[in-house]
Amino acid sequence: MLTAAMTLDPAFRVAPVHRRTFGSFVEHMGRCVYTGIYEPGHPTADADGFRRDVADLTRELGVTTVRYPGGNFVSGYRWEDGVGPRERRPVRRDLAWHSTETNHFGLNEFIRWTRSLGIEPMMAVNLGTRGVQEALDLLEYANHPGGTELSDRRAAHGHPEPHGVRMWCLGNEMDGPWQVGHMTAREYGRLAARTARAMRMSDPGLELVACGSSGSGMPTFGAWEAEVLQECYDAVDYVSLHAYYEEHDGDLGSFLASATDMDHFIESVAATADAVRARLKARKRIMLSFDEWNVWYLSRFQGEEQRTDWPTAPRVIEDRYSLADAVVVGNLLISLLRHSDRVTAASQAQLVNVIAPIMTEPGGPAWRQTVFHPFALTARAAAGHVLRVEPEAPLYTTERHGDAPVLDAVATHDPGNGAAAVFAVNRSTDHPLTLDIDLRGLDAERVTECLTLSDDDVYATNTAEDPDRVRPRPNKDTTLSGGRLTAVLPPVSWTVIRLATTAA
Repeated sequence: MLTAAMTLDPAFRVAPVHRRTFGSFVEHMGRCVYTGIYEPGHPTADADGFRRDVADLTRELGVTTVRYPGGNFVSGYRWEDGVGPRERRPVRRDLAWHSTETNHFGLNEFIRWTRSLGIEPMMAVNLGTRGVQEALDLLEYANHPGGTELSDRRAAHGHPEPHGVRMWCLGNEMDGPWQVGHMTAREYGRLAARTARAMRMSDPGLELVACGSSGSGMPTFGAWEAEVLQECYDAVDYVSLHAYYEEHDGDLGSFLASATDMDHFIESVAATADAVRARLKARKRIMLSFDEWNVWYLSRFQGEEQRTDWPTAPRVIEDRYSLADAVVVGNLLISLLRHSDRVTAASQAQLVNVIAPIMTEPGGPAWRQTVFHPFALTARAAAGHVLRVEPEAPLYTTERHGDAPVLDAVATHDPGNGAAAVFAVNRSTDHPLTLDIDLRGLDAERVTECLTLSDDDVYATNTAEDPDRVRPRPNKDTTLSGGRLTAVLPPVSWTVIRLATTAA
């Protein structure tokens, strides 16, 4: 059996737990919107056509923010098409995903849906085929109280109160040649700066996100962030990061260590932003919005034939997730929490059907994919402050990431009620791991919950017919004695341990 150790001390804080870390993403892609969150005529649909079964699962998932409407989709999107009477909304071709957009669901439906769930909306503006004026028009329609043509139009559309959207993405993945209207770093940086400054003239309190490189594997990665921020540093608050991970050629060991790549990615972008800050002699520090992340078997999607038709809400990238995928997702959440001093917003892509924790069938059931569970449990248990931990664990060698520790872990502590939580992953493919935790200074009274996500078959999935095949189960191999906690973590597993402690 493998062994690992770590110490928890409430004095060693990284940063507060940011609720925006538990964001999601809804794009007009595949069946995320249509037959996902929105399906008039479904047995559970409410008066607005929103599926109540999906809404219930979204609440259980613990989603705090949702980024909308894209993604690649936004770079060709005309927001005006999705407001007003449905019978007058135009049908358009979507070049991003080669499909037909009915525009039956748009800005106001999105806001009604988020408000009904207590979710903060996060909007993206089209800087692919549009620019400053169109962004200002959307902002006025969405947020101005009234008395202008666009705000009065919103009121005439049934929304007299402003939507009050605070966080805005300035385009999406503008360095990608697949992006409609993609451009160079300098071109984008200047456009982002002009757009941001104009939007702040309308509302100085907005939080604005500049596009970082669309992936750390891009040839321009690093140089893109530096050049973009050189142009717009003073006008924005965030730079975005996007990353997707998958298992390649049966290399499970490398896949399980994906979070080591996320760690390096975050630290590289933060260092680049700080270098620009030093060069500009700026006071403020740019934060990071990791507004697309997940497991995505992108190589399969890229291997598909290009469609020649223009279907409406086709079934695309509906990856069916395994236990191993869920363990990686749990580990990526550990990485995001660990970097809460810089990553203050994140969006798992996407919410329903499209590489998603929630799956549906048209007219049929909705169910939880395996990756639903670590997200929901982390969103529920993480509170207060993230604690800095330095686990001691054996290393194993991976082909893609070099040597990686068998254990990865993070912890949180809420001084208000004394609650603490440990999130841990055993990356070993064949050995259980005994984790010994010194609870220094926490005065732990008892373990209130210990749940482990594992399975004898690491490729087991959840289906409509067997929706609970992979689910968290109580871990009884946990003891608390004399200020030390010991837990046995099965191979390829993710575990959350919740503790009641004496409040500070």
